Parts: sequence; C-alpha cells; structure tokens
Amino acid sequence: MTVTAIDIEEVKASVDAALQALQTELRELNHQIWSNPELAYEEHLAHNAICDFLDAQGFSVTRHAYGLDTSFEALSGSGGRLINFNAEYDALPDIGHACGHNLISTSSIAAFLALSFVLKKYGIPGRAQLLGTPAEENGGGKAKLIDAGAYKGVDISLMAHPGPQKIYPDEEACDGIAGTLMNARKNIHCEFTGRNAHAGGNPWEGINALDALVSSYNNVAVLRQQLLPDQRIHCAFLDTPKVANVIPAYTKAFWQVRSPTLKGLNTLIGKVRNCIEAGALATGCQVKIEEDELYTDVRLNDTLCERYSAHMGRYNRKVLQRHDKVLTGSSDIGNVSYETPTLHTMFAIPAPPTSFPHHPTFAAAAGTDDAHAEALIVGKSLALIGWDMVVEAAMFDTAQRQWKDEIAKE
Repeated sequence: MTVTAIDIEEVKASVDAALQALQTELRELNHQIWSNPELAYEEHLAHNAICDFLDAQGFSVTRHAYGLDTSFEALSGSGGRLINFNAEYDALPDIGHACGHNLISTSSIAAFLALSFVLKKYGIPGRAQLLGTPAEENGGGKAKLIDAGAYKGVDISLMAHPGPQKIYPDEEACDGIAGTLMNARKNIHCEFTGRNAHAGGNPWEGINALDALVSSYNNVAVLRQQLLPDQRIHCAFLDTPKVANVIPAYTKAFWQVRSPTLKGLNTLIGKVRNCIEAGALATGCQVKIEEDELYTDVRLNDTLCERYSAHMGRYNRKVLQRHDKVLTGSSDIGNVSYETPTLHTMFAIPAPPTSFPHHPTFAAAAGTDDAHAEALIVGKSLALIGWDMVVEAAMFDTAQRQWKDEIAKE
C-alpha cells in the first residue's frame, strides 16, 4: 500500500484503537503524576513512572538523558523525518499541578504512542521522539536540552498545554487555540553590598544596601509607566535585613522581565539594569547583576496550527487557528521554536469560570477524568499532525519555509 492510498480517516481509526487499548494504563499514569507533584529538576517519581510505562510497552528508553537527571528520551521507527513530542511534568510550589503539566505529559505520551503505532502498522519510514523536558516552570529544561543536542535532527516539534475555555478573558469560550503568542522572558539576579553601621549610633558610617534595593524597585515602578501593554516585570526580595537597628550591608533580589519579542526583551532588560544600577549609584553600594534562563518568544507556524485545528475538528472540537493577542506568560518551548518548526497549542479543559493556570482551582481541574479525556483527544490530534509531516512532503516543506520566514523576522 502506498502512502497516498492511506486515507486519513483510516489512520485516525488506527490511532483511536491504539490508545483505546491503553486507556486504563494512561489514566493511572496521569493520576500518579498529578497526585505526586514535584518541583523543577526533582521530578524523580514522574521520570521513573513514565520510563517504566514506556519500557512495559516495549520502547527503547534512555533514562537521565542528555545530562539531566529527570529527563528521558524514547525513540521509535526508522528512516524518514523525526517528529518530536515534549513531555512536561514539573509542578509549582504549594499548589501542585496548577499549570496542568500532568496533562501535557499525558497528551505527548499518547501522541508518541499513537504515531509510533501507525508508522509501524503501515510500514512508513519515519521516526517519533518523546522527550522528557523537566523544569519548565523554573529552570529552563528545554534550553539545557537544546544545548546538549536533544533537538538535533528534529524536523517538527509538537506539544499542547491545558487552559480554561476562556483563555483570553474578554473572548468567547472555545475548545482551544492552536497558535498562541507568548512573551520572551529572562531572569535578573542582583546583589547589593554596602557597609554595616549602628542605625542609631553612627548611621553616617553605613552604606545602606536596603536603600539600594528599595531605590531600584522604585526606579522600575517609575519605568512601568513607559512599558508596552504586553510587557511585564516581576520582583521578589530574597535577602533583606532581619533587624532594624543595623544599617544593612547586603540585600538580594530576583527579577523576571517579559516582552512579546526577543528584540523587545533585550531592550527592556537594558532599562531594568539601568534602574538597578541607579539604585546602587544613589546609595554608594556595589551591585552584582547576573542574567539567566532566557525563554524566547514562541514562533508560530501556520501550517502546524491549521493541521491541529483540522484534526481537532475530527473530534468535534472547535479550535481557533491562532490568536494575535499575546498570552503574557512564557515557556521554554519558545527556545525550541527557534530550532525547528514548533507547535505549542492551548487546549481547554472543564474548569470553574474564574479558574486559570497557576491557581489551586486549576490544579483540581487538571486531575479530573474529563481533563484526562481531553488530553487524549489532543494527543491523537498531535499524532495525526506527526503523520501529516511524515507522509506529506509538500506540507512539510511549507511548514519549513514558514518557519524560516518567521525566524528571519527577528
């Protein structure tokens, strides 16, 4: 049988059958991850549970892959194009899987299983890769995996993120958005060093590191008046004085800076650095500034967005192809989108009307049977995109050309 003779509805039926046979095991795996939330680079239970599951299905699995203790890689197929699926499984402090990463891993695992099955069933040259990508919330696991070569040779990268039915509060509810713009993000760590003195006896001998920190914060507060609507700056004071009668010699803060484009982020980072350095200059303190964990913006791919919307339609889901309003969160999948054509779609799960990721109510919604069912439908659709990219040369070439055009814009 030639590839062109295989109807997509037949492939869909094969995908449905493959995952139907693993319904119980997939639900148990999802529940195990959801009920045991683990923080960045500490996802040992999730790593082991997923690897054990894949081992039981007969796949070749590399544990602790690419130098990261909680990453893994599973591969299937031979020859042809390489389709990557990204599994996230880290959680948030105190509120567990309030970003639904248990559903991200579920949809990506399902997609990998389904694509692997249909490529083998029909004897089609093509490969599938399931990559365990730890520390999306805090740590930039995908960026480290890129540096380690995990995405080398990947032709298409796919994943899906859960959200509410109203992803944008002022928009109508829908079953998801295939392409969502996201902010680029970078961390800034700053430490101010001054000189201790008795706050009552000889304060003039001190150099006040708290004043430097507060001044820098106020400088950024003034800067906010000139920010673009989708730019964001957040701050946490990490080390401040514990007593009031000593001029403090040391303070420490952590900033996150976001902007819709990488170019805009670099400009904004410079302005924030000026605000921090001005606080040091005004008080006479020394300041140490370090930047890390660059999350780029997400480069959308119209072909992948269209295919996702079309395949979700086969499951009676209404999905918008893209939205031009920036979803002002950030993700290290943006870094991947600069390496290869990438889809990072948002899919809706049943949740209270006011629920949104990073809230405890969303953690509860992410653990339900209904949310799991949606993740499986999404996984099937991702698998069908993978099939398209393997067997449809013209479609794949279009996706590649669009990606190159997007990168050139930056």
